[in-house]
Amino acid sequence: MSDKIKVVIADDQYVARGFFEMYIKMSGKYELAAALATAEQAVNYCQQNPVDLVIMDVMMKQGLDGMTCAQIIKNNDKRIRIILATSTAEYQWIDEAKEKGIDSFWFKEYDELSLLEIMDRTMQGESVYPGSKPDPEFGAVRKSDLTERELEILRELTLNRSNEEIADHFFLSLNTVKRHIQNMLNKTGYKNRLELAVNAKSLGLVVHEDDRTRRG
Repeated sequence: MSDKIKVVIADDQYVARGFFEMYIKMSGKYELAAALATAEQAVNYCQQNPVDLVIMDVMMKQGLDGMTCAQIIKNNDKRIRIILATSTAEYQWIDEAKEKGIDSFWFKEYDELSLLEIMDRTMQGESVYPGSKPDPEFGAVRKSDLTERELEILRELTLNRSNEEIADHFFLSLNTVKRHIQNMLNKTGYKNRLELAVNAKSLGLVVHEDDRTRRG
């Protein structure tokens, strides 16, 4: 009987699953138990089979998101270690993951640590979270050049919300919302609010919660 660490992968991207599988097979100490396309499949698998570690993407095209399912798995069996992963630069999920008791968090594109190192340290009982926030380029500036309020408004723009809807949501005046959007245009060099939204979404600069938790 194998004494290797049993790992479940949950990622809706075929290429990403292949990347994770390669890491596991090359490691020598880990064994791939299942590679799944939805987070809900991971929940079901963990309820019916022995699992030591789950590596799960936060964003899923279908079904429940990875954050929600990671918490379900933890509630069902706290012994299972979980690494949440994302290819986006959305760092607002870090605090949420910590609050939900998720063991570790990995930014696929931005983390200074390799996945294998995070896996090893997580299985040794560490909680491994990024030491710094992702700071990708956004037009003529970087993400860190935008204020938290601007990022909040940018998340709303990615859902094609109107200025009036954004103002109502944040209890701001319409002029204040317009000023924040104009400030972002001035900083980034983008021509209009549509360019702001399209580029923010394509770069994974920010992700609205409605996008993360929508059911496919």
